[in-house]
Amino acid sequence: MIRVTEQESKHHDIDQMSVMEILKGINQEDKLVPLAVEKVLPQIEKLADAVAERMKKGGRLFYIGAGTSGRLGVVDASECPPTFGVPFDQVVGIIAGGDTAIRKAVENAEDDSEQAWIDLQEYDINEKDCVVGLAASGTTPYVVGGLNTANKHGVLTGCIVCNEGGPIAAESTYPVEVVVGPEFLTGSTRMKSGTAQKLVLNMLSTTVMIRLGKVKGNRMVDMQLTNHKLVDRGTQMVMAELNIDHDQAADLLLRYGSVRKAVEAGK
Repeated sequence: MIRVTEQESKHHDIDQMSVMEILKGINQEDKLVPLAVEKVLPQIEKLADAVAERMKKGGRLFYIGAGTSGRLGVVDASECPPTFGVPFDQVVGIIAGGDTAIRKAVENAEDDSEQAWIDLQEYDINEKDCVVGLAASGTTPYVVGGLNTANKHGVLTGCIVCNEGGPIAAESTYPVEVVVGPEFLTGSTRMKSGTAQKLVLNMLSTTVMIRLGKVKGNRMVDMQLTNHKLVDRGTQMVMAELNIDHDQAADLLLRYGSVRKAVEAGK
């Protein structure tokens, strides 16, 4: 495989650049990311369709990764319950080295090819579930090993990587390979590669949740009402759906606890 993510930056002597030159260089590279994602939309479609079908039958979605990739998986998973009202164990992000690694790098955690499956077993993973491996390099042993063992147990597998032809894609039934090219800062895959993975994760989880019926029209009707901003947003949704005033909508929303239930009761 060609490790595009490790190739030398197209920008030279960046330590001699002005602040504006640095910003323009980063911005120039960032513009390439959505174009790279666009090229692999058919791959994302296959993965999203497959995950949605499993989850409709009661399956769960697990992300496994290390470093930046692992953190992005944790972020996406943690945002699904408040956004879509799903249980906290329906979409789960697992990072090599455990929760400590979210804030501090854990030495050699990503090199253990056995640990991912051990971590997944804590959730009683089974053949109904899905595992998506996240690794910019496409080679992280933690992810390779986890996907390999998941396949042996009939678990649906996919990945989001930024190099083509690596072992992680080879272990994935539904690989997504977003090649964004060399980074502005040579090898710093938290930059374009991380942005690409975040974009694909947004697409994947949002599409799956829409397919699971967690969205009505263009609204998050099952979102959790965890702060004043979200209560106000929910109130506006109820007002628009039922054509009632603010106080009536707020009363319904707080009484029934979700936009969906408030609208159903109001009708």
